[in-house]
Amino acid sequence: MSFSYVVCKEERLVISSGSGCVTWSEIKNRQDEAKADANFDPEFNQLVDLRAVTRFEMSSEQARVLARRMIFSFTSKRAFIAADPSVFGMANMWEIVTELSDNPSQIRVFSDLQSALKWLGLERLPEK
Repeated sequence: MSFSYVVCKEERLVISSGSGCVTWSEIKNRQDEAKADANFDPEFNQLVDLRAVTRFEMSSEQARVLARRMIFSFTSKRAFIAADPSVFGMANMWEIVTELSDNPSQIRVFSDLQSALKWLGLERLPEK
């Protein structure tokens, strides 16, 4: 599995991470799993670590469908971290599509972990 998540209930945070080639179905399945997870709360914040992702295998329409899904609350802060320029671009598209959707949660894309953590109000990653 190249896309996964963990719920850090105490920190009110969902950490999602990917590596290698990430597909549309992997992200959709993890979204479905998280939404059904008893520890998940849509008010939680999210950290999406894409630093190890090399590419996405999905169309731009599939990416828009995923970005529009109502998983997190509009008050949730969602920090995406991407180092590769093409992955960063996909994350930026996700941010824009989400902002223009009926469920505009707060998404920001960062190129480094420390900036993302700071924006989420965290000093370090929680122990998983």
